[in-house]
Amino acid sequence: MLLSLHIENVAVIKSVDIDFKEGFVALTGQTGAGKSIIIDSIKLLMGAKCERDVIRHGEDYCLVSGLFGDFSEAAVLAFEECGVSLDDDGCIFIQRKVYKDGKSQLKINGRSVSLSILKSLSLYLVNIHGQSDTHALMDSKNHINILDTYADNSALLAEYKLHYAEYNHIKSEIESITQKESERLRLLEMYEYQIKDIDSYGLHSGEEEELIDKKLKLKNSEKIAKSAGFVFKALKGSEKGSVSFLIDKSISHLESLSDIIPEFSSYSEKLRDFLYQIDDIAEEVYAVTDGTDEDPTERLNDIESRLDKISKLKRKYGYTVDDILAFRERAFSECEKLKNSDDVLKELNIRLNKAYSDAVAVANKIYERRVKFANELDSAVLETLEFLDMPKVVFFTSIKRKTKSGELELNSLGCEDVEFYISANKGVEPKSLSKIASGGELARIMLSLKSVIADKDGVSTVVFDEIDAGVSGKTARKIGIKLLLLSKSTQIFCVTHSAQIASLADNHYLISKNDSSGKTETFVNLLDENGRINEISRILGGIEITDAQREAALDMLKERETYKNIK
Repeated sequence: MLLSLHIENVAVIKSVDIDFKEGFVALTGQTGAGKSIIIDSIKLLMGAKCERDVIRHGEDYCLVSGLFGDFSEAAVLAFEECGVSLDDDGCIFIQRKVYKDGKSQLKINGRSVSLSILKSLSLYLVNIHGQSDTHALMDSKNHINILDTYADNSALLAEYKLHYAEYNHIKSEIESITQKESERLRLLEMYEYQIKDIDSYGLHSGEEEELIDKKLKLKNSEKIAKSAGFVFKALKGSEKGSVSFLIDKSISHLESLSDIIPEFSSYSEKLRDFLYQIDDIAEEVYAVTDGTDEDPTERLNDIESRLDKISKLKRKYGYTVDDILAFRERAFSECEKLKNSDDVLKELNIRLNKAYSDAVAVANKIYERRVKFANELDSAVLETLEFLDMPKVVFFTSIKRKTKSGELELNSLGCEDVEFYISANKGVEPKSLSKIASGGELARIMLSLKSVIADKDGVSTVVFDEIDAGVSGKTARKIGIKLLLLSKSTQIFCVTHSAQIASLADNHYLISKNDSSGKTETFVNLLDENGRINEISRILGGIEITDAQREAALDMLKERETYKNIK
């Protein structure tokens, strides 16, 4: 649930801090006072797009932050999957700051996160139902999601989607192979040419580096011969003046003195180790000079020619020799597929049939649950609609399985179309909910569906924006009662112009605006009992608040205690 909300520099709000409690929260105020700004701010906190004109005039940024707690198990699991941890109090703190230049900052519990992560989490934080959300009911594509939420089909749908993805992947491979024969032959010819072209050079991994190394040595062969020759001669090549000769003589003299001076024995051992190392170095240096007396021109030309050929191949097939060889392997693999397309197709069709059977097996389980829970959903919605002054209403869920050529046709959500049908008046043929035009009826249907799935969607806070549109009097009162009952398990916010609804709230906030220093500013205040009586009296109408209106408001507030005990 939403525990607190901070809004800064959003539209006409300079700075507002609001603490919320569980239960039913009503937001009222004069038209244009800024009630929609509160809802828009919550939407921003849930990842909605922020237009630049949202930022208060004269300010460089806007900021919205909210503290949320009391999560469902599904919500906690979703947070963990997104790498978001609850704080020590079991809460998360979301802060979104948007600057005038379009830059923004988004943090959850002090850690920067992406907007996509916030949008994923928002599904478990707040549901906002405004007129646009109500009209979403008119799109029958959304009906199947409502039924699946009620039937708790998420685990089965996740399993089904894995099989469906595999089915589509294999189907795509088959379509790729069974393309026009001319295209298959063209590709086969192209792959065979590429393989032959690469094979004709006899490349091996690391060859280019080896050639560059040889090239460097050949270009410096004279310098190598001169310097290496000197080193060999100085270390070992001279009979009497070399380092080896002098160390060997020194060893002999030290050994002749070791009987007289014992520690000289260890010196001679160390010198002998040095002598072995010097000999090794001399031999390795001498080996480098092998062949340096030859003219390197021809060998350099061969290397340059080879490197040029490799360079041409790199322009066609990759940045390195390893890339070229990898390209060759891929071409060979594709070539084999095309050559053996019949065998490959046979194997793919076997796999496709299995993937289809696996998907259908799960889809059938989903279908059975949809049929079963559709009956329960219909009964629960009808009961709620009758309470909301639609006594003659007919409501049912249509589930039609889709087939093609005698087989079930798979789609991303199973094998059927789901659509809600309704008739609000006796004797009128039920028709698709997508054809309902009355805003008042749509609002009540939406509230009925929400109240039915409230305990199953994992969302602990629901916002209703002007759900009273198109209704009044007794019907509005019943909508308020339903919201009050719904708030026993879900935190409910309702922006309303109806006294019948506002008087049933656990907490009532007044949205007002004042002009100060040439600027309009919106304020939010939690009303005490007297404040509620005044605000409800104002909503009831009249230029001046009368005693009769105040008495009516007081009666409404007292009556609320009666409805609180309804189960």
